[in-house]
Amino acid sequence: MESPFRADVLKGKAALVTGGGSGIGFEIAAQLASHGAQIAIMGRRREVLDKAVAALRSQGLRAVGFDGDVRKQEDAARVLAATVEHFGKLDILVNGAAGNFLASPEDLTPKGFRTVLDIDTVGTYTMCFEALKYLKKGGPGKGPSTGGLIINISATLHYTATWYQIHVSAAKAGVDSITRSLALEWGTDYDIRVNGIAPGPIQGTPGVRKLAPEEMSKGYREVMPLFKFGEKRDIAMAALYLASDAGKYVNGTTLVVDGGLWLSHPRHIPKEEVKELSKLVEKRVRTSGVGMPSSKL
Repeated sequence: MESPFRADVLKGKAALVTGGGSGIGFEIAAQLASHGAQIAIMGRRREVLDKAVAALRSQGLRAVGFDGDVRKQEDAARVLAATVEHFGKLDILVNGAAGNFLASPEDLTPKGFRTVLDIDTVGTYTMCFEALKYLKKGGPGKGPSTGGLIINISATLHYTATWYQIHVSAAKAGVDSITRSLALEWGTDYDIRVNGIAPGPIQGTPGVRKLAPEEMSKGYREVMPLFKFGEKRDIAMAALYLASDAGKYVNGTTLVVDGGLWLSHPRHIPKEEVKELSKLVEKRVRTSGVGMPSSKL
């Protein structure tokens, strides 16, 4: 499918994507690279990184992989330093590393709860903290008034509540808070834009395979406004918008890309019955006098 963005829209930019070896992270890395950026990807598994980098390079894209764990500050510092040494600068940081699994609260130990927060929330902050000196205006390869961009990958689970996802809901709520706070403070002090993307269920990803297996997702599409899962490309296009000049005045926003799913609730009655039921209810109200001004009673 042809991209709606120019192929050179990110020409000259350097980006680091955590969790970029697979799933949504890999697609974001691929699309940033396809639109002119130099790409570094970070992940814990060397074999996954090597495969991802080889796939990107086979398309003629400039890519490099660095193994590291976002939960470890020393790994974050090392990978960011290596990225800047390799490309000479850093313009875009995408925090996509995440952990998840299905668990009811009574079966989820504090250790399991903490593990997801350490990866998603603390890991996001750790990467941002270590990236500041490279992304701020006047940093390596930057002018005195030009800062970089951070994109934090979030979710919509915590907007209401989601079954068996108390750990991730808490973690992503923290990520959204980090996004807003850094957008305010680092936007003001360092000209760094900080935004987020909250994906819905995206087909072909580890997240959907873990959280919406076939045994649980039967009939799931029927309650989705667009009656379909999203694609990894949909999230990557959102990242391109935020990373390009098209999004240059967007700061502190978490862009929901879920087809409207988080707004959706199952219909209690079929649409064709709504009109007749509405008439019946209105007639009942008029007859009982409920809701009429007191002077009319």
